[in-house]
Amino acid sequence: MQGALISCILILSFVSPSLCFKRSNFGVETEESTYNVMNYGANVDGKSDDSNAFLSAWKKACEAEGMQTLVIPKGKVFMLKNLVLKGPCKATKIHIQLLGKIVAPTKDQWGEDKTHLITISKVNSLTIDGGGYIEGNGNTWWETCKKCSRPRLLRFSSCKDLSVSSLHITNSPGAHISINNCEHAKFINMNINAPGNSPNTDGYDISNSKNIVFEDSTISVGDDCIAVNRGCSFIYATRIICGPGHGISIGSLGKTKDYETVEEIHVKNCTFKGTTNGARIKTWEGGSGYVRKITYENIILQDSRNPIIINQHYINKISNNGEKSLQISDVTFQGFEGTCADEKAITLNCNNNGCFNIKLDQINIVSSNPKKKAQASCSNVHGRVGQVIPKVPCMLK
Repeated sequence: MQGALISCILILSFVSPSLCFKRSNFGVETEESTYNVMNYGANVDGKSDDSNAFLSAWKKACEAEGMQTLVIPKGKVFMLKNLVLKGPCKATKIHIQLLGKIVAPTKDQWGEDKTHLITISKVNSLTIDGGGYIEGNGNTWWETCKKCSRPRLLRFSSCKDLSVSSLHITNSPGAHISINNCEHAKFINMNINAPGNSPNTDGYDISNSKNIVFEDSTISVGDDCIAVNRGCSFIYATRIICGPGHGISIGSLGKTKDYETVEEIHVKNCTFKGTTNGARIKTWEGGSGYVRKITYENIILQDSRNPIIINQHYINKISNNGEKSLQISDVTFQGFEGTCADEKAITLNCNNNGCFNIKLDQINIVSSNPKKKAQASCSNVHGRVGQVIPKVPCMLK
C-alpha cells in the first residue's frame, strides 16, 4: 500500500499542469493547479503573437474547480494582440503570476481591433502580481496618431474582488488601465510610466465602479494619473506619487445627456510632482447630475501648476448661459503643503448655480517662481475657509 502511494506521488510530480489537493474547512478536497503559458505553445520571441497560448492556459484555469494559478514565467518576453480573458469561471480563485514581460505590437502590427491589449471581464476573486512588465510601444503611436483612437493596455470589466499589485505598466498608446463596472478592487504597489508629453496616457480611467483602492504607487504619465468618471463611488487613493501628469481628477463629467454621479472619493497622503493639475474636479457646461462628498487631504505639492482646481467650464458644450450644470457640493481640501509652478494656487470656478459646502483648511501653498506670488480665485463658491495661504477672500457663505 505504501509503495503504491509513493508511485502515485511520483507520477503526479511529472504531470503538466502540476496538480495538488487542498483540504477545505469542510473536509472536502479541492484541486489546485498551475498552468504555465510555456506549455501551451508560446513562442517567447517577443515578435510572434502568443495570444492563443495565453488563451488556452486561461481556459484550463477558468474551467477547473478550486484555486488555479496561471504563470507567465520570468525571463521570457511575450507579444500579445487583443487578448480577452472571460469569465465567469468555475475556479473559486485565480492567481495570475506575471513574472516575465508582455509587449504590445507596434502600431503597424495591430489588427482591426484597436481597443485594448488585454481585457479581463466577468472574473471574480482574481489576483495578479509577480513584479512583471507590460510594455505598450506607445511611441509608435504618439507622433503619427495624436488625435486618433488609440489602444489601452489593460481593461477590467465587471470584475469583483480583484487584487492587482507589484506590476510595471509602461508606454501605453492610450490610457494604461481601464476599470469599468467593477466592485471591491485593489491596485497596490504599481508603477505606471509614460513620457509627460504623451497624449491621453492616463494611468487609470474608472467608471461605474465602487469600492476601488489605489495604494503605494508611482504614476508618471501624459494625462490624469487617476481619472474618476461617471457612476463611481467609494474610491480611495492613498500614498500615490503623481507626476508628470494632470493630477488626480474627478471627471470630466457632463459630456453626454445622461445623469452622471460621483460621490465618496477620498484622496489622502499623496504627492504631486510637476503636474499640470493636482486635486481637480472638471465638468462640462450643460450636463446634469452631481459630484459630492469628495476629500483631498494631506497633499504634498512640488511645482504643480494648478494645485487645487474646480472647473465647471471645462468645455462649453451648449449655449445655455451657464444655467445648467452638475451640482458640486461637500468638497474638502485640507492639509496641502508645497509649491505651485506660478501664481495659480487655488482656482474655484463654478457655474452660476454655484458650488456648495466647499471647505479649505490647513493649506500653505507658495509659488516656486520668486517673481510671482501665489493667488486664489473663485466664482460662485459657497463654503468655509480656515487657515489658508494664499488668502481666499472670494468665498461666499
